[in-house]
Amino acid sequence: MRLWRWILLLVIVAALAAFGWHWVAADPGYVLLRLRGWRVETTVVAAVLILLLAWGLLTALWRLLRWPFGAFSRRHRRLSQQRMSDGLTALIEGRHGDAERDLNRASRLDSLRGPALLAAAVAASRRGEHGRALEALSQASQSAPQAARVLRARLLRHEGKPAEALALLAPESDKGTLTPGGWRELALAALANGDIRRAREALDPLQRSGSLGSRAYVALEARVLTAAINAAPDGAALNTLWSQLPKAQRRVPAVIDAYARRASGFGLVLPAMDEVESALRREWSPLLIETYGSLPGDDVEPRLRRAEGWLDAHPNDATLLLTLGRMCVRLKLWGKAHQYLQRALALAPGAGAWEALGDAYAGQGDAAQAQRCYRNALAFARGEAVTPLAQRAQAGQLDTQPIAIEERDEHGVPRLRG
Repeated sequence: MRLWRWILLLVIVAALAAFGWHWVAADPGYVLLRLRGWRVETTVVAAVLILLLAWGLLTALWRLLRWPFGAFSRRHRRLSQQRMSDGLTALIEGRHGDAERDLNRASRLDSLRGPALLAAAVAASRRGEHGRALEALSQASQSAPQAARVLRARLLRHEGKPAEALALLAPESDKGTLTPGGWRELALAALANGDIRRAREALDPLQRSGSLGSRAYVALEARVLTAAINAAPDGAALNTLWSQLPKAQRRVPAVIDAYARRASGFGLVLPAMDEVESALRREWSPLLIETYGSLPGDDVEPRLRRAEGWLDAHPNDATLLLTLGRMCVRLKLWGKAHQYLQRALALAPGAGAWEALGDAYAGQGDAAQAQRCYRNALAFARGEAVTPLAQRAQAGQLDTQPIAIEERDEHGVPRLRG
């Protein structure tokens, strides 16, 4: 298709040139130029060609005259670009002193002044030279005011001054003119300063900007909403806040966990349990399984039976096994507790499982084994080696191997394993 377009265009140009030539040839026009005895006669076409040629010669002569004077500026531009490249490379490699030096030199070129000073401020901050970083940001604010403001707020927050960072970003936040990076810094500074309202206000523009990936935004959203839930002064305020949250936010597992624990703290165990069970029916979540088993209440026995029913679909879930073991400890079902907890330790060793197993031994009056389990929990949390329990302490020969789950295709027919 492009070849036919070019051919058609060439035909049109040739036709226009032919008609134009005949039109000019019929009457080429007449131009007379007389100056101090000089007399020049020519046609209009020739006069136009002479003017174009003269303009081209003057342009070439002007560039030739300017070339020696532009050599220094071209060398300065080339060196500045090279220093900018070297400075950014040094910044990534951790050579912050070299990076700051090269970037400050690169900032002498006007076109690179803003980015170079911003990067130099980052290099100075990583060296611990906060005064030099703030000085570089003051200079960068003349070329890139918004970026310098966001970076200054980040440095203040890292220095443990969230109130100053929040005060720096608040005016633009009220106007709604913050950049995506500014909204993120505002949310983090507000969280650190305890201003939950401003942190929540930053979520909506940050989500609309799409500057954060889905995982990063969900993590920040969960932090903000968890802080808002934990700040609720009583059960009524908590329920009001929960009812005002959008449905999507009320389905985040970390947010549900925070609500359930806060609600149970106010004595609202049934609403907390309803939210956790509804979430587990929608989607399996190890975090909410742990929440389900740790909530207070007198209905531990029916909760245990309900959780044991989930083993058919999740037989190798260590969090579910730990939750079952903890509930068995609360009900003083020592045999079941040992079975679930030892299987959980075999699948995914953890400090929580060792601690729960220690509670089981302590409940049975075996102080020596309980102390060994507690020491193992502490050692695991520190990253140290744990001490295996004596064989006599094992409740028989338990099968701790992962259970093979039957796989089925989209028609429900079991798949054959090769």
